[in-house]
Amino acid sequence: MSTIIYHNPRCTKSRLTLGILEEKSLDFEIIKYLESPPSFDELKALIIELKTDARGLMRTFEAAYKENNLDDELLNEDELIQAMIDHPILIERPIVRTDKGVAIGRPPESILAII
Repeated sequence: MSTIIYHNPRCTKSRLTLGILEEKSLDFEIIKYLESPPSFDELKALIIELKTDARGLMRTFEAAYKENNLDDELLNEDELIQAMIDHPILIERPIVRTDKGVAIGRPPESILAII
C-alpha cells in the first residue's frame, strides 16, 4: 500500500499535513475527498483502523451535520457513514494512510508516528 492523504486544499491543517509529507520526500497519492469521496467500505475501514466510531470521523460542527439531524443517537454506524458519503464535508480532515497505519492530521504532526 502506498501513502494516501485525503486532502481538502482549502483547509489549513490539510495543507500543513501535505507539507509534512512533501518535506519527508514521500511518494503519496492525494485524494481530494470532496471531489472523490471514499466509498462506504473505505470509510468503514478508516474508522476501524482509527479505532473510533463514525462520529469520531465526523465534523460535527458543519451545517450539514445539524441540517441532517445527525446528532440523533438512534442513527446507526451505517447511516452515519452514508451521511459522510452524501456530504463529504462531514469527513474530518486530513486523513493519512500508510503501511504503518492511519492518522488524522489534527494537529498535522500527529501523522509523524505513521510515516
